[in-house]
Amino acid sequence: MRAADLIGRKRDREALSAEEWRWFVHGFVQGEVADYQMAAMLMAVRLRGMGAAETAALTSAMASSGEMLDLGALGAADKHSTGGVGDKVTLVVAPVVAACGLPVAKMTGRGLAHTGGTVDKLESIRGLRMDLGQDEFRRILDQHGLVLSGQSPTLAPADAGMYALRDVTATVDSLPLIAASIMSKKLAVGAAVIMLDVKTGNGAFMKTLPEARRLARLMVRIGQEAGRKMAAVITDMDEPLGRAVGNALELAEALVLLRGGGPDDLRALCLDESAHLLHLAGRFATVPAARLAAECVIASGAALELLRRVVVAQGGDVRQIDDPARLPTAPVQHAVTAPGAGYIARIDALAVGRLVMSLGAGRAVRSDPIRHDTGVVLLKQRGDFLLPNEPLALIHAASTYAATQAASAMLAAIRWSEERPPPRRLLIEHVSG
Repeated sequence: MRAADLIGRKRDREALSAEEWRWFVHGFVQGEVADYQMAAMLMAVRLRGMGAAETAALTSAMASSGEMLDLGALGAADKHSTGGVGDKVTLVVAPVVAACGLPVAKMTGRGLAHTGGTVDKLESIRGLRMDLGQDEFRRILDQHGLVLSGQSPTLAPADAGMYALRDVTATVDSLPLIAASIMSKKLAVGAAVIMLDVKTGNGAFMKTLPEARRLARLMVRIGQEAGRKMAAVITDMDEPLGRAVGNALELAEALVLLRGGGPDDLRALCLDESAHLLHLAGRFATVPAARLAAECVIASGAALELLRRVVVAQGGDVRQIDDPARLPTAPVQHAVTAPGAGYIARIDALAVGRLVMSLGAGRAVRSDPIRHDTGVVLLKQRGDFLLPNEPLALIHAASTYAATQAASAMLAAIRWSEERPPPRRLLIEHVSG
């Protein structure tokens, strides 16, 4: 085979076979297909598209480009979110589901742009090791039924190289490439059961519901064809999720949720995703029964205790779990107040994500360092009525200047109304096939 021939065929809208994709992707990892050739192929895919079967073939080639874990004997589960602003659901769902008896093997990445990464949030815990080798990953999972790890460079290595090229060639927004990128890593980890949380709205990669629905269905199909139990939920990311946005702040809110508190709508979403994942895995006959079990492990403290044990096993300072006030704290906290009286009609998720990035909590490129202590806490949310000068948000910043700039951006992100807006619906729909 010749790389140029395959690129030309893709340019001309032909579908490549599974064997051809395997040759091209594995050749890229081994240095036999040049970066510029892969970049050309990615652009051809972005412009010409791919069908579901061909996307599955590309995904399989990417998944098999490195080591692959086999967790089938454990029946382990994985839960993945496509990313958003203030999305700390995985931090709650993983220990809840594991405490209900379903092993959870969570290997996750870092945040990029305005979307936060689960690794970044967890690394707010002093000493916590997220760079686990395969043997340690498996040992912690066997011992505790839960492991929380950063993405291993030996699993689906093709994705890292391909994403780096997508990032600089304007091909990030290709739906088949997004699906292949996510699912190649999920398949390589080896979980038998996978729940996907596909975000839609202004703060998500999928801006519209039809786009999110197509991505969810495509990823579910890819996983099912690979022999995995699959389901997805589509959730709203037009506004921030929860009240906290920023690494340590989001971890602290997740700990509140694991103690039975937190915003009602966010707690309900966490319970819903936990219940559907448990039911999908066959641990409970009905979703209501699974939801009751999830509520019980939160009320009893079992889910939080499991998280504590895993933090200890991975070298983290468990005192920061017991007392979130010990988590990193920004030197400046600046209150943002309402400019007048009215209802909050909407809080722009993308704008909030960008202002949190400007505070240092996010990264423009993967190599950027980040701060764990900065961000914003929303004291009021959609539907709340405020009087003039009433506090609506608290900026956590490294300097007074940064806090002042972020406060202006926070006010610009809010739309006001004289009438109470309709309630927000976090969970839009379920996708099972």
